[in-house]
Amino acid sequence: MLVTTEEFILQHRSDNVADLALHASRWPGVDMPYALEQIDGWQRACRKLPSWAATEGIVYPPHLSMEQCSSEQTARYKASVISRFLTPEGTYVDLTGGLGVDFSFVGQLCRPKRLVYVEHQKRLAELATHNFKCLGLSAAEVVCGDGVDYLHRMDHASVVFLDPARRDANGGKTVAIADCQPDVLQLRDELLQKADSVVLKLSPMLDWHQALEELGREVLREIHIVAVANECKELLFVLSRQSGEEAPAGLRVCCVNDGDIFDATFDVPLSIFKGSASPAYLYEPNASIMKAGCFGALCQQFPVEAVAANSHLFVSDSWLPRFPGRRFRIQTVCGFSKRELRSLSALQKANVTVRNFPMSVADLRKRLRLKDGGNDYLFATTLADGKRVIIHCTLGGE
Repeated sequence: MLVTTEEFILQHRSDNVADLALHASRWPGVDMPYALEQIDGWQRACRKLPSWAATEGIVYPPHLSMEQCSSEQTARYKASVISRFLTPEGTYVDLTGGLGVDFSFVGQLCRPKRLVYVEHQKRLAELATHNFKCLGLSAAEVVCGDGVDYLHRMDHASVVFLDPARRDANGGKTVAIADCQPDVLQLRDELLQKADSVVLKLSPMLDWHQALEELGREVLREIHIVAVANECKELLFVLSRQSGEEAPAGLRVCCVNDGDIFDATFDVPLSIFKGSASPAYLYEPNASIMKAGCFGALCQQFPVEAVAANSHLFVSDSWLPRFPGRRFRIQTVCGFSKRELRSLSALQKANVTVRNFPMSVADLRKRLRLKDGGNDYLFATTLADGKRVIIHCTLGGE
């Protein structure tokens, strides 16, 4: 008996897509390109967007759009940030809608009076119209058109969100703000006139210090550096023209890595604490803090001291379970002379990291004759006085 395309998708959505494509002739009544696209999309959603995968009726786009869209984890975080600026009576406008993942989580969390999604690709706009109804966002306004054109004619909004396309005409990835489409640097003043707050999602490879200067210190209120599993995924910039008593005291930088959130407010540029100590514990900041470079703020909020200005490792004689990063108990500290390195001779394998040190991990591992792995951690670094050392640690607790 012939099966319909929808029946085929449900029956085979856990199967290997390549194998299904290889034997496509066995199902002559099935729209196989569409079915394989939906099966592949659902499988990707199981990993990336589990709540979408669990929602009946969702239609998925080609794999490139699935690859480029936000994960559920980062989308939920963005929604939590935007919710602070969006009241139930407010208007939220997403000028670069895409697949609509970020938009959907904002709509589900905030439920503002008006939700507007703008997307220039007709196919994605059609999918969004369908999927938003499946997700309970039937009141969302879907606009198929150019986001910049819509900006020119839109009414005032509480929050405007943009995730500029970070690919050039040939499909290559871009990083610089001016190379993205649309160019938010050119649109900045108009965006700030049309919205109380503007939220930008930009490349995780972007130098946020440079972006601070380009976007303007006078309007940049918050920077959120979002990492997942210690890999920086995206940068969020919040802009507004608040002034007087409404304006915050300084720039807020929020470093997020899964459940760890390190939040600091300071005047820019950031300072780096310089000091030395004889500690019991070593602390390595997570990827989002490394990206932010707010090492001085770490020393202000935690009783730690920097090993050296450029080593980005911190030490303390206190165990700090809430420190945002990896935490180690120091076993020994040895210099880099042959005599001092003998103290490590009993180790057969270790996890090796180099920071501000003139040797690669591979070369150091060869020098010490160590295999990778195990429960020991070696940090090769340079102290504030210029001395090169290896800090032998284990993952620690009190």
